Amino acid sequence: MPHFAKGTGIPIRSIDMGNTSMPASSEPQVPERVRINNRRKRYLDTHPEYFGPQLELADPLMYDRLVRRFQTAAEREAEGRTKGYSGILEADIYRSEAKLDALRNPDPNSMFTYKRGPNGEIFAEEQDEVPANKEEGLARWRWEMETRFLRGGDEDFDYDTVDKNPDYDDRVAEERDAEDRYFEAEEPEFVDDHEGATKKKSTELQGETGVQDF
Repeated sequence: MPHFAKGTGIPIRSIDMGNTSMPASSEPQVPERVRINNRRKRYLDTHPEYFGPQLELADPLMYDRLVRRFQTAAEREAEGRTKGYSGILEADIYRSEAKLDALRNPDPNSMFTYKRGPNGEIFAEEQDEVPANKEEGLARWRWEMETRFLRGGDEDFDYDTVDKNPDYDDRVAEERDAEDRYFEAEEPEFVDDHEGATKKKSTELQGETGVQDF
């Protein structure tokens, strides 16, 4: 079944951020949250097929509003050949069910709202935020799906295959993040030269009376 977006983020897990200082070893100490996020991003970068037509079922209404509305007849036909007859039928059913669900249970956090027309048809309200063109729609769809994946919102995906796989580590990004955390943790200290000199002189004279004992 599709998982309809409710406008709320899904945290990865509760994580101890640990010490932010630079480690003595050359291996950067990366918080688990950052490492998991980097691995998931790396997975998406190396698996563009994740954003294929099958992802429509993740949010049929969003796909319909951001992508499908801009497709030409030829593009829909090509996508249909990729899905197959059963895939087309499944997407149509999910889309219809999602529209009915949106009518019965309107979500105030949703970016799209629907209503019935005079003949019983269901359509999106005109005041909904929609992209201006095909390129903007595709970019918005990809961004929404990438954000959903990084947050752990794809309940059909086995995240352990990525989160626990060091092959998806981005060492360059980890070193950069570690350096950023190190310098952010450093607090500048300002020393008054005159005061420092006075303290140093006082320390050097401590224990001396200044009177010769011979």
